[in-house]
Amino acid sequence: MITATSQNFNVSDLGYYGQFGGAYIPEMLYPNVEHLRSVYLDIIAEPSFQEEFYSLLRDYVGRPTPLYYAKRLSDFYKTKIYLKREDLNHTGAHKINNTIGQILLAKRLGKTRIIAETGAGQHGVATATACALMGLECVVYMGAVDIERQKPNVERMQMLGAKVVPAMSGSQTLKDATNEAMRDWITNPTDTHYIIGSVVGPHPYPDMVTRFQSVISEEIIAQLREKEGCEAPDYVLACVGGGSNAAGAFYHFLDNNDVQLIAVEAGGKGVNTGFSAATTALGKPGVLHGSMTYLMQTQDGQVVEPFSISAGLDYPGIGPIHAHLFASGRARFESITDDEAMIAGKFLSRTEGIIPALETAHALAYLEKLGAKQHEIVVVNLSGRGDKDLQTYIEGAQERPHH
Repeated sequence: MITATSQNFNVSDLGYYGQFGGAYIPEMLYPNVEHLRSVYLDIIAEPSFQEEFYSLLRDYVGRPTPLYYAKRLSDFYKTKIYLKREDLNHTGAHKINNTIGQILLAKRLGKTRIIAETGAGQHGVATATACALMGLECVVYMGAVDIERQKPNVERMQMLGAKVVPAMSGSQTLKDATNEAMRDWITNPTDTHYIIGSVVGPHPYPDMVTRFQSVISEEIIAQLREKEGCEAPDYVLACVGGGSNAAGAFYHFLDNNDVQLIAVEAGGKGVNTGFSAATTALGKPGVLHGSMTYLMQTQDGQVVEPFSISAGLDYPGIGPIHAHLFASGRARFESITDDEAMIAGKFLSRTEGIIPALETAHALAYLEKLGAKQHEIVVVNLSGRGDKDLQTYIEGAQERPHH
């Protein structure tokens, strides 16, 4: 059941998490966003919606995903490490949880055309998949740079019948693809639903995406009860770009202060090198893509281009829920460099026979610095599989952590 946690970390009626969130949008988009805001909670709560959503998650996506005890990894780090296997979902990542939810919502709103933005391509693939399943037209905006570095995912989207449109402006990455998608939505307000892939954008998107992804932490609780006889781990680790996999993995633990929530950002070549995407270390409050959040920006408020070896973390902001978790101190935000992530991805591959997405490898790399005790339980949200990143892994060098 998609329920809300207590007021503290839940979104307010006006769409804010603390001081972050809201809907800072052009007037042309106001009718779309306002209509969505006024109906989404009622639609999601309908028994027929819940039933269809959960049956598709079970029979089509393959949920629940396993909570896997990684014995060799646990022995190496001398603690209990569980991997939440979102990489085993249909399409290979957590993104499908949200696209299934939003496509059901779009159908109930009478929309016939779906648009999306994508960075690493996983959200694009998940959107194209859901559209093929429901017989809806699909257009995916993707930065020209990302199209080059994530070719297998582009081909998958096209195979599924989606039209992939390159974003040629700016750095030609995720931020620019999002800009293009928003322009499209302004032009086609009546028949089109925009499926945002992360917990970013104007209210109600951050809350809506969080609710669809909260199935992750919902399952973790039930699985830990069965495996460990407890309902909460000591730590939950997840990577954060916009932050949808982290929002889902943290959701049901937000009010339990005994659970340490650790969000791992992309440090790129190093936080102070000018080539980084570590938003909380480098950013300050500002408005990006329709919400007030932490944002990497110049003195005069221009967006600073982020940098990460991982296309899915290459984003200059974070979702407003994460901005609030950071500002309130509820979650710890750490950063991991490209090199550290590469080592961690290869290490998991050779230790557990699981090739993680480069995004996920950032969270895994933080195990090196976590210092968890032997009896403590650590859950790492394994947000996606690494097929799309094989070329990058192969070209990289080092093999194992300096433990």
